[in-house]
Amino acid sequence: MSTPISIPKLGVSMSEGTLVEWLVSDGQAVQPGDVLYRIETDKVENEIEAPVAGVVRITGVEGETYEVGTQIGSID
Repeated sequence: MSTPISIPKLGVSMSEGTLVEWLVSDGQAVQPGDVLYRIETDKVENEIEAPVAGVVRITGVEGETYEVGTQIGSID
């Protein structure tokens, strides 16, 4: 079963975020707590961790801005 990697809502007023950088490669195995990517909002930059173990499949593009909830990858 695949677990989606989505843009999280990091604040009450957050509606979108920019995918700054993937810190893993497509096809890389990860463990819970491994940092997957960095996201930037109008206020802060955060590192987002893997919620589960598995293999990362990347669909989101670095430098693009996405609405909260948009799927940018998955962990299989």
